[in-house]
Amino acid sequence: MALVTVRLGRDVHAIGFLELIRSDSSIPPWQLKYPKLVLRESGSVPEELHREVQAAFLTLHKHGVLFRDLVRVQGKDVLTPVSRILIGNPGCTYKYLNTRLFAVPWPVKGSNTRYGEAEIATACQAFLKLNDYLQVETIQAWEELVARDKANIDVVPVCIGPDFPRIGMGSFDGQDEVDIRNRSAYNVTLLNFMDPQKMPYLKEEPYFGMGKMAVSWHHDENLVERSAVAVYSYSFEGPEDEEESEEDPQLEGRDPDIWHVGFKISWDIETPGLAIPLHQGDCYFMLDDLNATHQHCVLAGLPPRFSSTHRVAECSTGTWDYISQRCQLAMQNIRDEADNGDVSLKSLEPAVLKQGEEIHNEVEFEWLRQFWFQGSRYKKCSDWWCQPMTQLEDLWRKMESATNAVLREVRREGVPVEQRNEILTAILALLSMRQNLRREWHARCQSRIARTLPADQKPECRPYWEKDDPSMPLPFDLTDIVAELRGLLLEAKA
Repeated sequence: MALVTVRLGRDVHAIGFLELIRSDSSIPPWQLKYPKLVLRESGSVPEELHREVQAAFLTLHKHGVLFRDLVRVQGKDVLTPVSRILIGNPGCTYKYLNTRLFAVPWPVKGSNTRYGEAEIATACQAFLKLNDYLQVETIQAWEELVARDKANIDVVPVCIGPDFPRIGMGSFDGQDEVDIRNRSAYNVTLLNFMDPQKMPYLKEEPYFGMGKMAVSWHHDENLVERSAVAVYSYSFEGPEDEEESEEDPQLEGRDPDIWHVGFKISWDIETPGLAIPLHQGDCYFMLDDLNATHQHCVLAGLPPRFSSTHRVAECSTGTWDYISQRCQLAMQNIRDEADNGDVSLKSLEPAVLKQGEEIHNEVEFEWLRQFWFQGSRYKKCSDWWCQPMTQLEDLWRKMESATNAVLREVRREGVPVEQRNEILTAILALLSMRQNLRREWHARCQSRIARTLPADQKPECRPYWEKDDPSMPLPFDLTDIVAELRGLLLEAKA
């Protein structure tokens, strides 16, 4: 569609729909179409918080702990143009683009984290302080949104979901308060950094002519349903960049020197999009289901930019406590090791064996290989994940022994055919998946793009062992074992 960019209120660019908006309201005109999108200009944020957060960004950049991620997109490994680090509640992880990031813990009450540098500890403290501030601001934004809707539904044409709590300014009642606070309880922040001058190959925004994109159109993944997202933006701007332009409001395109965040309705390129300029210290909030109903992108400006994106990550299967409990569940079926290192199993029920192999795969591919694929980057920030990963690898080794015990059973002479078939049916697909995923992860670690990364970021294929390693009960390559089990199953059916 043709590009028609119009300044609305504070330089907010709405591409093509000026005629749909009236500006005779105290509410910014663009917000009438996007009521669940809230902008807080830098002047509304405490100056001391600005100083601490901006110093924290620079500290982390100085220590080299923001990394480009080697992510998986449509079956291909791609290095993100944006450098990132996840900071959050101890033991939390966040997964995006098939990559699990492990949170560098911020110093919540009761935690005892050792950081690589005192300055990194101070930086993490600053982002915890920012998180607390943004959580309060988010709850206030929810209140304003609902009060506006309650006062005059016609002023807010975008419908609020039927289950959205109908409450007034300054007060929450019962379950409504719990719901709002839960959906504003940010447990992680994903920090981003990019210098556009070092990324000359950025893609053009394809639908509205918005210019170069630092991050393409997307929804934020793996968040609690209808939870809020809060973003603090910090770009290096000189005094002249902060001045408002006095040019005619009919602008031809957005200012390419200034960073913007773009919004559009999901799967819709006919309805005009929105581009909001982001100056140093600005914050914006995506409330309720905005992240689900709309996509957003980040439009590159001229100066380098940091952002802190606070999220309510869906952590039901993504915390250290969770995977520890899963491991203990698997261990319940394992008897003490014999002198030769072999283990025996308490139950040979197919459902129990299947559960054990599922946990085995989860530990190996969702945790161990994800962690070591990112090299030794996390050690630069803190030692928090060192002990959990060592413990997890020890438990995984016991699971390898448990799998070996299952194989001994199906090979044992005298096992009733029906029992053998039930066991094989329960575990064969999981072992086949394990073999395929090991092959895939091994190839990813050896890929051309992986070999270009610095030493502390270079992927490590771990766990890995050579054939006939006496310390391991089973080979790394399960091809022969999977073929054997398939043969046993076919033989029984013949």
